Amino acid sequence: MKIELHEISIKEVCQGYVNNDEDGVVGFGGKLNIRPKYQREFVYKDKQRDEVINTIRKNFPLNVMYWVKNENNTDGIEYEVLDGQQRTISLCDYVAGVFSIDNMYFHNLQPSEQQQILDYKLMIYFCEGTDKEKLDWFKIINIAGEKLTDQELRNAVYTGSWLSDAKRYFSKTGCPAYQIASDYMSGSTIRQDYLETALSWINNGEIEDYMSKHQHDLNANELWLYFKSVIDWVNVLFVKKRKEMKTVAWGELYNKHSDKQLDAKALEKQIATLMADDDVSKKSGIYAYVLDNDERHLNIRAFTPSMKRSAYERQQGICPHCKQKFEFEQMEGDHITPWHLGGKTNEQNCQMLCKDCNRRKSGK
Repeated sequence: MKIELHEISIKEVCQGYVNNDEDGVVGFGGKLNIRPKYQREFVYKDKQRDEVINTIRKNFPLNVMYWVKNENNTDGIEYEVLDGQQRTISLCDYVAGVFSIDNMYFHNLQPSEQQQILDYKLMIYFCEGTDKEKLDWFKIINIAGEKLTDQELRNAVYTGSWLSDAKRYFSKTGCPAYQIASDYMSGSTIRQDYLETALSWINNGEIEDYMSKHQHDLNANELWLYFKSVIDWVNVLFVKKRKEMKTVAWGELYNKHSDKQLDAKALEKQIATLMADDDVSKKSGIYAYVLDNDERHLNIRAFTPSMKRSAYERQQGICPHCKQKFEFEQMEGDHITPWHLGGKTNEQNCQMLCKDCNRRKSGK
């Protein structure tokens, strides 16, 4: 990784500044891509934004920024902001008159005050290196300030035509992915949660592998069509919307079960019954359970210590399977009538088995 320190004035950075939601944000005479097309949106709160300007006006040092050399150098863009996008947009917007501080816009300042801001030197490291080196370095420097999500870190490295198109679908407020999937997903589109989830689903969790392979594709049609297929499948099979649906890994279920013949009405009847079952601790796991019948999805409520103690005393410490006597700590609570056969997690349905017998029973 090649890293060189430069001092660049705010005046130079603001030269040719354009902030356009659709076409990105550029500055430095058109040579700096401050926020590539459809990249992360501005997330600073007003107080954070104002503090950037106050720091500059007081001539205090601002944290260093990092620019990465653009290998493709398309459209005259020589650099992209690796770290410092929020600060850069804050200072450029202020100079451009987008916002005021204490009712003072940039144009309201005295000429000497304006010049002090424009002459302020930003400490900027220019970086060159491989994708892996840039990603590793970005993770290291992303410690303070408005911390980036893992997906925002990846976006800073795998920029290109594919990512620009993917952002159009997954990363804008009210984007197409949000419109069709907000009932089934949680998280923020502008913080890249929807994009990260879709990428994880389509490539079995190997997000960086998928992004690196498709970085220079002309579009993200494959990802978008896959995502639509997942949501269409959910819409058809799980007809009643519930809040528990927002934490379900729908793509993983789609990948495993989309080729099965399933009855939506039968599924809903089973789901409704399970939702009303107090023994089911993890309600969101119901959707996976009705597809594969694995009780581990449900976190079936465990017997309380008092229930187990009562059963132990009733049995006089004797395991009903092997007929041997054990100390309380050597035994475990077990359903006499299994949960899946209608047995409840209550004192009447509790028995104490020695650990070996309980393991043997569980393994059947």
